[in-house]
Amino acid sequence: MTSHTHRWTGVLVAMAWLGSGCGDSEHEHEPVPDTYEWRLPVGFPKPRVPADNPMTEAKVELGRRLFYDNRLSLNGTQSCGSCHLQSLAFTDGLKNAEGSTGQIHRRNAQGLANVAYATSLTWANPSLTTLELQALTPLFGTEPVELGFADREEELLERLRGDAELVGRFAEAFPQKAEPVVLSSITHALASFQRALLSGNSPYDRYVYRGESNALSESAKRGMELFMSERLECNHCHSGFNFMDASASVLTDTPVQAFHNTGLYNEDGEGAYPTVDPGVIELTGKDSDMGRFRASSLRNVAVTAPYMHDGSIATLSEVIDHYAAGGRARMIQGGQLSPLQSGFVRGFTLTQEERADLLAFLEALTDTEFLSDPRFSDPFAKP
Repeated sequence: MTSHTHRWTGVLVAMAWLGSGCGDSEHEHEPVPDTYEWRLPVGFPKPRVPADNPMTEAKVELGRRLFYDNRLSLNGTQSCGSCHLQSLAFTDGLKNAEGSTGQIHRRNAQGLANVAYATSLTWANPSLTTLELQALTPLFGTEPVELGFADREEELLERLRGDAELVGRFAEAFPQKAEPVVLSSITHALASFQRALLSGNSPYDRYVYRGESNALSESAKRGMELFMSERLECNHCHSGFNFMDASASVLTDTPVQAFHNTGLYNEDGEGAYPTVDPGVIELTGKDSDMGRFRASSLRNVAVTAPYMHDGSIATLSEVIDHYAAGGRARMIQGGQLSPLQSGFVRGFTLTQEERADLLAFLEALTDTEFLSDPRFSDPFAKP
């Protein structure tokens, strides 16, 4: 696999989608009426919803079924849920994701908790800004192969149209369409289900938003102070209710897209990342974008190992080592700080007690209810 081919697969698919007139409207992020009961966690604003894809219960339920349906892979071996397991906050626990044909991907599968608030999708593609567009890449992308339907859209549609019960669900979710089983219906339903994946019932939430003074241990409370401190700088990139700087809601005036170089690699002393995956620079060509990737939300982070875009850090303790050293490249190679890495990644020291406190806080971001909520579970799973 070449990084050039991988780089353009998602972009070209998105361009073709927009060119066909099936993309989002000009005012895609304006609040729109919907009939969906959001059940927003305390302290959470309402997510933005594209004007041409308002949330409905029928659409979310259809999306849930499609998300877990192996027929969405050409060879029938995988579904979206194969790489996004609910028990792992919709990650897969692997260092690198594996597609339906067995191809090992260069990147780690990201979690989907609160993805409704993300201002960009995937690790390093500023052009994929809606879940509707992003769904096209796993369905039809070729480098890497995920679900494997490249150039075989009609085969996918005919496969789904052959299921009378499923066709009925499409008709219920998209009553305005004469032919409800079309590609835009698939992507809109999948996007709706993913927007419903809200996680905000962790011990941290109960302590901060609900005033439950005993929800956090004393160790976790001390860890929270460390996390928010200027000494560690964690909350600059993992900020707000979603612990992610690139988040937006209906209350956000100007959403930002933020990508960061954390000093994970510095192969030439000038900040170079491995050529297999150098980050946003693949799309922009700007030297300053070398090694820049999206900061993931830290919600449920204790169950989403391994970490970083390439899954190269195995544990949360090792993640702390990475940042404490001012970048893993510096820690392993004994080199200088990368000239391209974020100014917030500059290193710090922790006592053993402080390390334990920080880990306790990060573990307190786990929403166990979310990890087993039947609204988000596999409808085809055997009891």
